[in-house]
Amino acid sequence: MKLGVMAALFSGRKLEDVAAYCAEIRLDAIELPVGAYPGKPFFDPAKVLASKKEQDRIKGILKDHGLALSGLAVHGNPVHPDKKHATNDHRDFVNAVKLAPLLGTDVVITFSGCPGGSKLDKTPNWVTCAWPNDYRAILDYQWKQVLVPYWSTQARLCATHGVKVAWEAHPGFCVYNPDTLIRLSEQSMKVSGLKGKPILGANLDPSHFFWQGIDPVEAARVLGEAGLLFYVHAKDTELHTHEGRVNGYNDARSYGDLKNRAWSFRTCGYGHGHEFWKPFVSMLRRHGYDHVLSIEHEDALMSVEEGLERAAAFLAEAIIVEPAAKPWWC
Repeated sequence: MKLGVMAALFSGRKLEDVAAYCAEIRLDAIELPVGAYPGKPFFDPAKVLASKKEQDRIKGILKDHGLALSGLAVHGNPVHPDKKHATNDHRDFVNAVKLAPLLGTDVVITFSGCPGGSKLDKTPNWVTCAWPNDYRAILDYQWKQVLVPYWSTQARLCATHGVKVAWEAHPGFCVYNPDTLIRLSEQSMKVSGLKGKPILGANLDPSHFFWQGIDPVEAARVLGEAGLLFYVHAKDTELHTHEGRVNGYNDARSYGDLKNRAWSFRTCGYGHGHEFWKPFVSMLRRHGYDHVLSIEHEDALMSVEEGLERAAAFLAEAIIVEPAAKPWWC
């Protein structure tokens, strides 16, 4: 298992400088953003897709600094009811799928997306309850008419290019917990007609599970048993229990309202200690995950450098680098 970084936090910097810094702090891998919400901080994906020279330049930079490309991040909403928004995010997703194998990775990290509540809507509609019955009708429309048709088609595209999709379960999108992720994968793969191992799986980010009351260790077990552990983000969440006990944790207040929010994203180790992170890593290993813990820094109390370096130092103690092939006494 390796340590890496989701590099959107370095927006505006040169890839050469970022790679040198990552090597300096002894990271093994880097996840590059290539469109949608994370933006394009290092290069234009469409131009790189059309240029072998640019592809070789990027691969050369990473190789020179001993970094593996762990995945391409294109977190967007390609099923957004606003057609322009959906078209742009779908274009970025397709570019990422085509570009990934050319740059040396087979993982594209994204969101499931969230459609509107009907064909007439202009904004997404995230349903969080089963009643009144209007909400069941919305879910029926979203899944049967939009999500499954879209992702079954993308599964076929990904199969053509040898790429896996790692959905990040995130509130606000239709895939937000293990159940919705597994169901969308199973239904979309069935409709796609593809056989064999799933192509649509999980980017397991524990930070989004803590405040939903989900145990990320159990989530890793369930996703592992389903064969859907494709990628992992390393980000922590601090629960402010004095606020959570009063108003719960489904909190739409600004991320900048640190004094009043019920939870905040934190650097790994500042929301939960090794009593969580070590069993979490062990559960990943138990189910065969041997890829990257990709550190995602969104801690408003720390600078990029401090937050990333503290997370890397903390996770280095939890990570399992060389698992035993079998117990020594067997």
